Amino acid sequence: MAYKLYLDGVLFPVAPSKVTVKINNQNETVTLINEGEANILKAAGLSDVEFDLLLPNAEYPFALYPQKFRNAKFYLDKLEELKVQKKSFQYIMTRAFPNEKKLFHTNMTVSLEDYSIVDDAGEGFDTTVKIKLKQYREFITKTCTVDISLPKPQAAMQQTRAAGNAPSGGSYTVVSGDCLWKIAKQFYGDGGKWSVIYNANKSVIGGNPNLIYPGQVLTIPAA
Repeated sequence: MAYKLYLDGVLFPVAPSKVTVKINNQNETVTLINEGEANILKAAGLSDVEFDLLLPNAEYPFALYPQKFRNAKFYLDKLEELKVQKKSFQYIMTRAFPNEKKLFHTNMTVSLEDYSIVDDAGEGFDTTVKIKLKQYREFITKTCTVDISLPKPQAAMQQTRAAGNAPSGGSYTVVSGDCLWKIAKQFYGDGGKWSVIYNANKSVIGGNPNLIYPGQVLTIPAA
């Protein structure tokens, strides 16, 4: 057989006649003030893999069994195990010409999402399974420690900033790499005042103060 399918190291007897792999998009289109639309390019989302499998209940010459014949229940039990144990596994599809000349292979870490078991009179005593897999990526939770200890009071003369140096307000156009903390640091000398800028620009920024985009024009309140 030219194509072979392995799920979690188990060779399934009949490779699917059709496999659909969907590479999902995560790009985001935003509307800029007086600048039309802009497309923010992001990394591709997790891919979806869908196919139908034939699980024979009789031994056919075109079906592959590494050691001995296994009926449909053996493979259905394997699918149930993958779902119940909530584990990721390898989806491997090998491809070759009938003369065994190799084509490209697919080796992807996936999770088992949906699967439907179909008993169809048209398939005789065999079982068909509709399977949907989703690409799986390992992730690590990062921990950020913030020091909130207050400085000890010092008996020192208070330095008053000259009135001429206080920010008088105005507007600012966001450039690449900006965040509200950085802008507050630039205008007020204190990044902790980012909320002052955010509260004055909620209608422009939206509900998430961490998402600002190049080209947005922000109002900078006076200090």
